[in-house]
Amino acid sequence: MKLVVLFILLLTVTRFSAQTTISGVVYDGKRTPISGANVFLQGTYDGTISEADGHFLFTTDSKGFQTLQISYVSYETKHLTVDVQQMQNLSIQLREDVATLGAVTLSAGTFEAGDKARTSVLKPLDIVTTAGAAGDIVAALQTLPGTQTVGESGRLFVRGGEAGETQTFIDGIRVAQPYGASAQNIPTRGRFSPFLFSGMSFSTGGYSAEYGEALSGVLLMDTKNEVEQNQTEISLMSVGVGLGHSFKGKNSSLSINTAYINLEPYQLAVPQRLDWNRAFQSLSGETVYRKHFDKGLFKAYAAYDSSSFDFNRETINQETTERIELNNQNLYVNTSYKSYWNNNWQYFSGMSYGFSSNSISPDFINIKNKEHALHLKSKLSRRFSNRFKIFAGGELFYTQFDEQFQEQGFKLNSGYTSTIVGLFSEASIFFSKRFATQIGIRFQHDALLNESSVSPRLSLAYKSGEHAQFSLAYGQFSQAPNQEYLKYNTSLSLENTAHYILNYQYAHNHRTLRLEGYYKQYQDLVRFESEQELFNSGFTNEGSGYAGGLDVFWRDGKSFKNTEYWVSYSFIDTKRLYRDFPNKATPSFVAQHTASVVLKHWVQEWRSQLGFSHTFHSGRPFNNPNETIFMNGETNSYHSTGFNWAYLLSEQKILYFSVSNIMGTKNIFGYEYANTPGEDGFYNRKAITPTADRFFFIGFFWTISEDKKSNQLDKL
Repeated sequence: MKLVVLFILLLTVTRFSAQTTISGVVYDGKRTPISGANVFLQGTYDGTISEADGHFLFTTDSKGFQTLQISYVSYETKHLTVDVQQMQNLSIQLREDVATLGAVTLSAGTFEAGDKARTSVLKPLDIVTTAGAAGDIVAALQTLPGTQTVGESGRLFVRGGEAGETQTFIDGIRVAQPYGASAQNIPTRGRFSPFLFSGMSFSTGGYSAEYGEALSGVLLMDTKNEVEQNQTEISLMSVGVGLGHSFKGKNSSLSINTAYINLEPYQLAVPQRLDWNRAFQSLSGETVYRKHFDKGLFKAYAAYDSSSFDFNRETINQETTERIELNNQNLYVNTSYKSYWNNNWQYFSGMSYGFSSNSISPDFINIKNKEHALHLKSKLSRRFSNRFKIFAGGELFYTQFDEQFQEQGFKLNSGYTSTIVGLFSEASIFFSKRFATQIGIRFQHDALLNESSVSPRLSLAYKSGEHAQFSLAYGQFSQAPNQEYLKYNTSLSLENTAHYILNYQYAHNHRTLRLEGYYKQYQDLVRFESEQELFNSGFTNEGSGYAGGLDVFWRDGKSFKNTEYWVSYSFIDTKRLYRDFPNKATPSFVAQHTASVVLKHWVQEWRSQLGFSHTFHSGRPFNNPNETIFMNGETNSYHSTGFNWAYLLSEQKILYFSVSNIMGTKNIFGYEYANTPGEDGFYNRKAITPTADRFFFIGFFWTISEDKKSNQLDKL
């Protein structure tokens, strides 16, 4: 018996001593490590996936000359045939797959910005260097075709849709409250600083089945996967101060930004149309933590802000001014984990929690509301080959909203609790270098409304030439009615729309041309009987509408030295029968013609970057009760020219200046009419205008880093 045991142990030791360890690192032409590359010995089951730093290691029983295969999507597959004893500490460089880079892309309805975007028409730098945008992501996106400039709102309106029809996602997880607090025609801003994001994708229609609860568009933003070095950033601004720091560890990193904003100095220097009791103030902070594992990446993002303002507002319906005070607090937490498995599998999971609290006090009315929003999501994907990829996943949206309305003894409590479950799957098929399709389907069930929906999505793309292609997209989309309706009535149904998109794109030699025609059909929109939504408004889903138009985008970074510019134009024809509309009409936030020009020029002699922008849109409709035809009025056309100047005092110190509406154009967004006619039988009106004609900004930005070269020019 002892001899048998000894013999088995001898065989085991012999077997393990006969194994050979194969190791190395995979990187691209820029010496950047490639994570998730497939490395294996041909004809065996021995292999692995490269780690986050590009390294790989596995053992094999194979002997002699063998072929090691290394592959990764968008790179040429490499084969190395040598003796396995020499397959240690290998240095493997993969070349970009020319065929893949030159292949057709699925781009209908989508603008991408970022280093990973294969068909990028914007860069991350563009988001924050657009003159007049003042570093606001939403304001910069409003220079793209398909969007509407609604100055009294500041939110993102896409192709005839209201702001609530466009959803925002960070690292694939929804942001329930993407905008800052506002009231009574005071424009808001996006809550999130662009400093921590590596890129974004903005879809004006036809987007993936992965994303739901959006009738018109989605804004996808990705936080940076890594920081390059330890550095500190100091911001001294005419409207406040900011401080940021990035820490880089061996396998982890942490970025923190905080800012205090107070507009009182600006309001003292620039004439205001509002009587401010307390200027807008906010204290905010955000952070991103990243941890790299052998086959995965964990990221945690958190943002908090507290803001308030107080002003007196003149209204057409009362002789005295109306005092409005607002206090808001908002917290957003987002975590995600992405891992790479063998056989080209990838797993993603994430969650987000959002909390918002508002206290609004117009005169003798007090409104307090709170919202808790949770999003859970998991997704599994596999790349079977460069020609076929598929993913499937599920998610849950949970929202609890409560509001208390109080006016001189009258109290009304309203709110709702909503649970939505979604399942989705999508496949990308590349039939050839010239022809590709993306087919998806989404199932969603809303427990509050007790209603389910099935939404198919389809995209096709055909490459007509070396640098040009055509794309088609179709999709059905559904969304629960917005918060202002559900808090009073939870017996409503889902709102629905269908998108049809035809796209042509030409991109070559730093020039891009996009032409896109679209048509949207709306069904089941919410209608009510009163002039504004109230608890007794009589809500129904009997509304409908359509939106059709043409978007044109041209970008040129080649024709003029040190200069980049882009031109956008949009035409839209849209009508809706919704809200309190008596008949189908164009909503007041829509202008039929919209155009933007953005130019950026670097002056080496001045060590300066100069930026200009001009935004135009034709008059917007409004309802004049003195006329018999509904929504027959039209405002004057809108014009606004912006300018900014970034001057490098030294390599790490920048002086920055910007101004919006530099020409001081007197823009009018619409009119507020009296509730009752005067003695002459006519309804008096008051123009809705910006709180001030211009916005000035001056800032000093100082970076302290290990390389003593980095600065914040790419963030201004």
